[in-house]
Amino acid sequence: MTTALETFQQGGILAYPTEAVFGLGCDPDNDEAINKLLSIKSRPADKGLILLAGNYSQLLPYIDDSKIPQDKRFTVLSRWPDGITQLVAKNVNTSALLSGRFDTIAVRVTSQPDVVALCNASNKPIVSTSANLSGEIPAKTWQEIPNNLIEKIDFIIKGQTLGFDQPSTIIDALSGDIIRS
Repeated sequence: MTTALETFQQGGILAYPTEAVFGLGCDPDNDEAINKLLSIKSRPADKGLILLAGNYSQLLPYIDDSKIPQDKRFTVLSRWPDGITQLVAKNVNTSALLSGRFDTIAVRVTSQPDVVALCNASNKPIVSTSANLSGEIPAKTWQEIPNNLIEKIDFIIKGQTLGFDQPSTIIDALSGDIIRS
């Protein structure tokens, strides 16, 4: 029986619980897997994706930490875990498949135990986008994931969301401006 970690490491697509909805994701260092994920969702590559991590250090290879001024660092880090996705400057080596047309990347630290366990086991974040076709209502449970997506997913972590009412708020990490509430 294949595990979530093995699926992740082999370039598979996973469905997993987040704070409010089920997400779809893959290894952020596997462009083939990211392209497969974008195709499954019918999501344009220029929109970018979210990286979901168990801790801040897992995000460091993908962001430009030096662009977070010392006087803003506490505020940025204090917004986690859960519920707030922040746009931060991306590392120059970060795949455009993750950041889309932007010079920032959307990142979040979660306390959802299944995601934290996977991220800690792989020592990296997971790509995160809602488990639905682009523009449709996200699934709140694994049972709500549409059949046309289920058949394309390689592994489902059948855990529970953290019970939040809506997907994460997206903000600019430095200005605090709300991009999506």
